[in-house]
Amino acid sequence: MPQQGGVEVSPEDVLRIINLDGTYDARLEPALSTDVLRNVYRHLVLVRALDTRMLILQRQGRIGFYVPSIGEEASQVGSAMALEPQDWVLPAYREPGCALWRGLPLSLLVAQSFGNSLDIMKGRQMPSHYGYRAINYVTASSPVGTQVPHGVGVAWAAKIRGDPIVALVYFGDGATSQGDFHAGMNFAGVFKTPTVLFCKNNQWAISVPVSRQTAAKTLASKAAAYGFEGVRVDGNDVLAVYAATKDAVDKARAGGGPTMIEAVTYRLGPHSSSDDPTRYRTKEEVEYWQARDPIERMRKFLQVKGLWTKAWDDELRREVDDLLTETIKEVEKAPGPALETMFTDVFEEMPPHLQSQMETFMASGGQRRPELSDRFPL
Repeated sequence: MPQQGGVEVSPEDVLRIINLDGTYDARLEPALSTDVLRNVYRHLVLVRALDTRMLILQRQGRIGFYVPSIGEEASQVGSAMALEPQDWVLPAYREPGCALWRGLPLSLLVAQSFGNSLDIMKGRQMPSHYGYRAINYVTASSPVGTQVPHGVGVAWAAKIRGDPIVALVYFGDGATSQGDFHAGMNFAGVFKTPTVLFCKNNQWAISVPVSRQTAAKTLASKAAAYGFEGVRVDGNDVLAVYAATKDAVDKARAGGGPTMIEAVTYRLGPHSSSDDPTRYRTKEEVEYWQARDPIERMRKFLQVKGLWTKAWDDELRREVDDLLTETIKEVEKAPGPALETMFTDVFEEMPPHLQSQMETFMASGGQRRPELSDRFPL
């Protein structure tokens, strides 16, 4: 069995519903319709295909940067399924499956990586750091763990106002080494905020394994120090993730306070398009987790249930591939953001001095004045 600094990376001690061969525990299986189950599988396939395609675009120089989530699709989709439309999501930067499930248009997600005029952020945010107010999906931020106290704050505000809202906060195992994680956990425990703190333990904080981040046996056990429940789930089992998250969401909405979920999963690809994971992990470790691929697990489950055929799967994958091709084609044709957008959205109503600056800038054809450093280079 693969090792990380002497620690086994097996998820055998976690909540699981679907076994590796597709058989399942009928006692734990959530009551989901055939259409929902097939839609879950479609989203898993879509996220994997999206990540693969976007990495190719980055390698071709058509976008500058991308954060893939290959291998973690079940943790994203399964947790998102448990939420209601009024709930809030505070993501890290590896949750496209949640955003798409909640209704973020694929074209907007793709456009955000291009940063062009179709990007609702107008090219101001780095790629893979998207947000969408219509689905209560807060913009991701690069600093690790900062979303944890923010998510607890959203939940605390909802509790004060009496709104039946739950805040789901995503973070990786690396975030549990940050002070913001502990501050957020403590506040959530003391004030019993309706927060689900969802840790995607993908085993690596870039190149640092979990064994070098904590001496605790599990990350979920950290919740006990703050006075609330911690749950460990097989993060590659989409139904187990859904069941665990649904229980936590329902408890939070009913006033039962926070829950921390540790979804034991694995990042099969690089941390980002700038990373080379072969420099810090073994081929054997990756192969071990490839055998636990969440998409293949769900495919086998559908086959056992009599809901999968090769013809249906082939057609679904063609549909997803065509959708991505057409979406990228249309998004890539768009020009860059309009120059005047540099001045917009700073204030609700543009003040006179900023209006004057914008008019002067636009009258010059959008050319900046030469700086001293241009005339007298160091």
